[in-house]
Amino acid sequence: MTREQYILATQQNSLPRTEHPQFYPVGIYGWRKRCLYFFVLLLLVTMIVNLAMTIWILKVMNFTVDGMGNLRVTKKGIRLEGVSEFLLPLYVKEIHSRKDSPLVLQSDRNVTVNARNHMGQLTGQLTVGADAVEAQCKRFEVRASEGGKVLFSADEDEIVIGADRLKVTGTEGAVFGHSVETPHIRAEPSQDLKLESPTRSLVMEAPRGVQVNAAAGDLKATCRKELHLQSTEGEIFLNADTIRLGNLPVGSFSSSSSSSSSSSSSPSSSAPRQTIYELCVCPNGKLYLSPAGAGSTCQSSSNICLWS
Repeated sequence: MTREQYILATQQNSLPRTEHPQFYPVGIYGWRKRCLYFFVLLLLVTMIVNLAMTIWILKVMNFTVDGMGNLRVTKKGIRLEGVSEFLLPLYVKEIHSRKDSPLVLQSDRNVTVNARNHMGQLTGQLTVGADAVEAQCKRFEVRASEGGKVLFSADEDEIVIGADRLKVTGTEGAVFGHSVETPHIRAEPSQDLKLESPTRSLVMEAPRGVQVNAAAGDLKATCRKELHLQSTEGEIFLNADTIRLGNLPVGSFSSSSSSSSSSSSSPSSSAPRQTIYELCVCPNGKLYLSPAGAGSTCQSSSNICLWS
């Protein structure tokens, strides 16, 4: 410190002081203090309300260490008890119910289950709606609960029904647009079996024979035009107590003399003479025609008269 600085400092300290010094208060006073206390009180009330609401929410939602409400987080996954509602898509690997209760999926519109590959492309879809149940996939299968036997399968090429018996209970029966391949067709014990083609022909084919059996009833074949029984390499065997051909024209036998006399008396008798033949059955099963008359070689119990 220089001499001039020392003299100046001593002169300032030696200055006379005033009798009444001025004091400036430090702090918040007045309306500012009251506003501060009000905000502190409001903050305290808000914290108490938030704490109460948090405790109430924890109590109502049933928050525990394992989860909240009906939701429980276990080692095997998430467990939901009761009715659950999802507003957004749910992505899970497996959904199953408890052992003593069923699994119910309910929606106001429809329930859709989608399956996608690793590329995100849709490979299968099952839609359960109010009007129909639709399945879109490459192959649809229905298996039995025991053994896993395929009961029904469908793809683009064929439909396979693997049940032991297919039962159609409709009053109109079953309608097939194309061919049907089956080893056995049978009706109920108290119902009739009817094979009908209203506008086309009915064809039954088999490499080793077709067998039609009516154990306790009649067998009836009806057609609009011709009925053909044809055997290319075998025989047609009719085995019955009585063979009848109904709705055949019946004529009367007349000798040549009576025919000549009647032709001279009537001008309208110029039509050709018609003769009655008998269809006779031999003991070996062969059939032959014989003119009907007094000298017939057929027995009365085994002849059928035909109009020719």
